[in-house]
Formats: sequence, C-alpha cells, structure tokens
Amino acid sequence: MQQLTEKKKVTIMMAIITAMFFAAINQTIIGVAMPRIISKLGGMDYYSWAITIYLLTSTVASVLVGKLSDIYGRKPFILTGIGLFSIGALLSGFSTDIFQLITYRGIQGAGAGIIMSTAFTAMGDLYEPRERAKWGGIMSAVFGVSSVLGPLMGGYIVDHLDWHWVFWIFLPIGVIAFLLIMIHFPKVPKQEGESVDYFGSLFLTLTIVPMLLAFSWAGDGPGKYAWGSWQIIGLFATTIVALIVFIIIEMKVKTPVLPLGLFKNSIFTVSNLVGFFLNAGMMGAIIYVPFFVQGVKGISPTMAGYVAMPMSIAMLATSAIAGQIMTKTGKYKKMALGGLLVMTLGMVLMYFMSPTTPIYLLVIYMIILGLGIGIAMPVFSLTVQNAVAPQQLGVATATSQLFRNLGGTIGIAVMGTVMSASMSAKMTQLSGAMGQGNNPAAADPALAEKLSLFTNPQNLLDQPRIEATLASLPPDLQPLFTHMLDMIREAMSYGITTTFLTGAIVAGIAVIIALFLKEIPLRSGKMGQKPEGEVEKA
Repeated sequence: MQQLTEKKKVTIMMAIITAMFFAAINQTIIGVAMPRIISKLGGMDYYSWAITIYLLTSTVASVLVGKLSDIYGRKPFILTGIGLFSIGALLSGFSTDIFQLITYRGIQGAGAGIIMSTAFTAMGDLYEPRERAKWGGIMSAVFGVSSVLGPLMGGYIVDHLDWHWVFWIFLPIGVIAFLLIMIHFPKVPKQEGESVDYFGSLFLTLTIVPMLLAFSWAGDGPGKYAWGSWQIIGLFATTIVALIVFIIIEMKVKTPVLPLGLFKNSIFTVSNLVGFFLNAGMMGAIIYVPFFVQGVKGISPTMAGYVAMPMSIAMLATSAIAGQIMTKTGKYKKMALGGLLVMTLGMVLMYFMSPTTPIYLLVIYMIILGLGIGIAMPVFSLTVQNAVAPQQLGVATATSQLFRNLGGTIGIAVMGTVMSASMSAKMTQLSGAMGQGNNPAAADPALAEKLSLFTNPQNLLDQPRIEATLASLPPDLQPLFTHMLDMIREAMSYGITTTFLTGAIVAGIAVIIALFLKEIPLRSGKMGQKPEGEVEKA
C-alpha cells in the first residue's frame, strides 16, 4: 500500500486513528466508572473478572490475528474488531447482572485486541519505518488524550447520567470509524501458499490463558488464591505443558502462527523483552497512583482526575515529539534509553512520597514519569517493524503487542501482591505501636463496629463515608478516629510507594536490556527497501 498517494494514506491513517481512539476512550472511561457500575449490578466478588476477561480476550485475539492479517490483509480484521467492540459495548450497557457484563466485556476485549494489533500493522503497510515514526508518536498520543478525557467523562457520567451511557456515549465514533475503514482502506490479495496454523493457535491460546489467569488470581483477598495453592500451581503447570507442545508444533508446521525464527533476530527479541518490562513497570506502578491521590491524600475522584492530567499531557506531548525526532534522524536507541531512564527516575521519586508530600510535588513527579513513558513507548513497536521483512509485519507487531500485554498483566499482579504484603506488615507494626489498652471503642460494640470499617484501607477511597462517620462521632472520640485514619493512610502510603520502588527496579531492568539493542537506521521511502536477509541478520 506504500504506492498510494500521500493524501490517500493520510485519509486511511485518520480512519485508523479514529478506530484506535474509539477503543482507547471506551477503556479509560469505563475504568473510573466500574466501581459504581458494580454497585448497581451487584456481584462484588466477581468484580475482577470484568477486568480479567477483557484482558484475556484482548491478548489472545491480538496475537492470533497477526498471522491471519498477513495472509488475508488488514481490512477484514480491523472491521471485525470495530464490529465486535461496538457490539460488546452496546450489550454491556444492557447488562442486568455481573455475569452478563463479564460476557459482554469479553466480546469487547476481543474487538479491542484486533483493533490495536491491526492498527499498528496497517501503519507499517502504509509507511516505511522512518515516516512511520511520526505516526507512531501520534497514535501513542491518542492513548494520552483518552487517558485525560476518559476518567473525567466517566466520573461525570456516573455522577450525572445513567451508568449505561458510559458504554454507549462513544458508539457513534465506532460507526464513523467502521465506515471510514470500509470506504477508504484498500483490499489486498490473499497470500498464496499460506495456510492457517490451527493447532499452533490452539496451543498458543492454551499457553496464554492459564498464565494470565494464574497471575490475575494469585494473591490475597476475595476471589484470590495463594501463590502456592494447587489452583495457581496447576495453571502454571498447564502453561508450561502447552508451551512445550506449542514450540514443537511451530518447529514443524509450514506457516506457523508465531515463527520462532523471528527470535533469532536480536532487535526483535530485545525490543519485545524491553516492551515486556516497560509495561510491567509502568502498568504495575501507575495503576496505583489514583489510590495514593484519593486514599492517602484524601482528594475527591473528580479532583484526582485533574491531578493526574499533567502526567497524561506530558505523555501526549513527548510521544508526538519523539515520533517527529525519529522521523527526522532515523535514530532511536538514545531516545529509548533516555525515556526509560526518565521513567525510572520518576518512579524512584514517587517512592519517597508520604502522606505529608505536597500535591505540587506529586504532580511534578508524575509529570517526570509521563515524560519518560511518552518518549519510550513509541520506540519499541517501531524497532520491531523495522527489523523484520514486510511479509512478517503482522505477526511481528502482534507479538510485540503480546509481550506488552503479558508485561502489564504480570506487573499488575506481582505489584498488587507487593502492595498488599507491605501494607499488611505496616498495619501490624502501627497497630502494635498504638496499643489497644486505652481504646474507648473496646467498651462500645456499636462504636467499635463503626470504626472497624476503616481498618480496611480500601475504605479510604470513600471520602463521603469518612466525613459522615467523623461527624457522627462524639467530639471526644473524633481525635481517636482521626488518629486511626492517619495510621491507615500511613500504611497505605507505605504499601503504594513500595510498588513504585518495585516498578523502578523493573524499569531499571528494561534500561539494562535496552543497552543491548542494536540500532539500524529507520528505513524511509527515499532509502528504499533493505534486502530481507540484511534485516534478518541485524
């Protein structure tokens, strides 16, 4: 498709960006609204499944569609992705219980995985890597815009409108994206001599699903299992067996769903490893920023959206600028290392936060983190596409997406365990120091029950409830309640900042791996296509 006119390419890219924005904004708008939705539908014990199922279907769909789109072209799959996502969103709004919501979120996830995988691959079809860089920065900026607008709109909708509109409000954009792709995206002929690797696809799915389930279910709390439980060990064992079978199949089939020969390419392998650790550190840490802002600092959800906005704007700006610089210079290694180092610095600074840290410092640290993420994120999809033959663009891009999804899932799970363990240890330490001998609540069961609600740090996120409880207490007991809240905030702060330190360590590992990234100049239309053999040996 690189022979198309520039005007036609830009039109197609705008259609692709519209589809990506549709998927991204629907995900970020739902995140802040999910607690309210669950309170309406019930089924709090199954809350995590509404998130897990989306991640599962998205990850599996994104990697399976990679090879298929190489064979049959991108157009039918991106249209299918938009259609599935729209149907899932429409049905989610009609959910009457948690099990329906989980089912429909699974449909949404499959659509999102297909959209994200084919969108970045289609960009590779249209442009050579150097020209691709500026568009990659713009596409990364789409996520920044959605992360700014989504939470603000989600909070407004659940506060002022019916929760169903969280799923429905952007459906017209999905229709527009579908029509734009259908009209402007060119068809390509099927690659002859290629066949679908059904058994490889099956065992790749049987590798991914149990692994993601194991990391999602492991930990403490309702619906969780201990890391050493038979459920978690069984899922990991299933993953290992399926992986072995998958590797054997891929070594023997004519057209594998994931060609193992790609991993002989050092740029492909290093880029995917960096993408894994980058997402593990980023997702596993910044997902807890709202907990710190709302729980530790006591800021309302609406104001918390404004506090997080500068980080999103920093990500948006630097991702666009990074794309422009890579387009101009054709170089990327220094930018990748610089972004990862800034991201690591941001997480290290956030580790030193405490309940007394001023809001302006928190905003500064988050901006530093956003700057680093914005610089680093666009690089590694680009390096993967630059290092493989055009015929492998789809499967290579899908594999890159797979490693990022796995990194994010595993990072969230591991750091959730770190936070819970750290918070529990700190609560035990502080409770022992406080002592129980002079506690007036011990002689008043009703008062004890009221105060016990706030021994769970999660309740710090409910500011109206805290204020109502404080107002209902006798004046002489209000200082005790305030002291208890301070103690719990300190424990939550300790737990969350420990996850930031863990995220910094993981990001540091990404920096070390990125040092081994070989830099080959980004191809451009003026340079011409590199011979496939030269790319493979890089």
